[in-house]
Amino acid sequence: MNYILSDGPRRAALLPFTFTRPVAEIRIGILTIREKWERHLGASVSFKTEEYLSEKFPLVTGDTNIVITSSFLPTAKLVEQVQALKDNEAIFYKGNVVAYSTQNVDSEPDFSDYSIVQHEEELITVDNTWDIFSKNGEALQADFDFITKGRKSAPISDTNRLIAPENIFAEEGASIEHSILNASAGPIYIGKNAEIWEGCMVRGALALCDNAIVKMGAKIYGPTTVGPYGKICGEVNNSVIFGYSSKGHDGYLGNAVLGEWCNIGADSNNSNLKNNYARVRLWNYATEKFDHTGLQFCGLMMGDHSKTAINTMFNTGTVIGVSSNIYVPGFPRNFVPSFSWGGASGFTTYMPKRAFETAEVMMARRGVQFDEKEARILEHVFELTKKWRNY
Repeated sequence: MNYILSDGPRRAALLPFTFTRPVAEIRIGILTIREKWERHLGASVSFKTEEYLSEKFPLVTGDTNIVITSSFLPTAKLVEQVQALKDNEAIFYKGNVVAYSTQNVDSEPDFSDYSIVQHEEELITVDNTWDIFSKNGEALQADFDFITKGRKSAPISDTNRLIAPENIFAEEGASIEHSILNASAGPIYIGKNAEIWEGCMVRGALALCDNAIVKMGAKIYGPTTVGPYGKICGEVNNSVIFGYSSKGHDGYLGNAVLGEWCNIGADSNNSNLKNNYARVRLWNYATEKFDHTGLQFCGLMMGDHSKTAINTMFNTGTVIGVSSNIYVPGFPRNFVPSFSWGGASGFTTYMPKRAFETAEVMMARRGVQFDEKEARILEHVFELTKKWRNY
């Protein structure tokens, strides 16, 4: 069977993160959505996404294809239904298509011609950017149970103080010294070659993915995920960092999502609660307005390759696009378009050539090449986002 993960109808609501990746490459919990489906299915998948992303994230078709909407996270029961799909069958959940079988991936099916299978159990869905952090605890627990089932943690040094050690799992090569790990409120997962340096205080849930680092004296709490090769320090609460990004110094990051290749300058802070305790509105690219999140706590959304100078401050519910550079003192506005350079006193356009030079140097430091595929994606994002750069 050939499995395909489709962006589905929620892609626009998940910008700026889906400017540079399919929905399936969003990280929530320990794994990306793609990694979850591949591990549950025991098979590789491909992507049905935007044409400009397809060079890096190609589509593979077969005689019979199972197309899965990426905004739905897998469960054992759902995977069982997906694997049992027959020709002209589809799975629906609360009126929305989860998966369907087709011989023609290019055309949208007419589901009136399909036999419909209803999924009744509750599913975790990623419908909006704020779901990535607000549902991270559920997703992290599900991943932890799936990944660690029947396995034994690597030994953890006795220099540490462990609370609820049965909920703590370290992969081979993980290093943790002289820190406090409290997993009574949620599991703590430490990936291969990940490090927690001396003097850290961690209150789960936490997913520290492969080769990620928590630097000395950090305070981590709330369901937080640090993707591969990420670095964090200071105070971090209920945040998701996709990977290869760095918040390596003091400062507060809360109820936030950072894409890849971001860098947060020392002593930068984001607000996650309005002074009047009102529910937070957040910029939504799909509606092109500030939409109600229904959340009282909502901090920073930052797209790939964006960066801040030291002592940068962000208001509650701020959205930063791709390849932006915030460095002017004061609070920038709550929506900063992609390829913006500046801050509270105003912005200019950050031209792609300069952005590419920075990306090439940053990625090389982690042994990753900034190639023509990456450049073409970012060039396309630059063109797509022109209409919002009306400084």
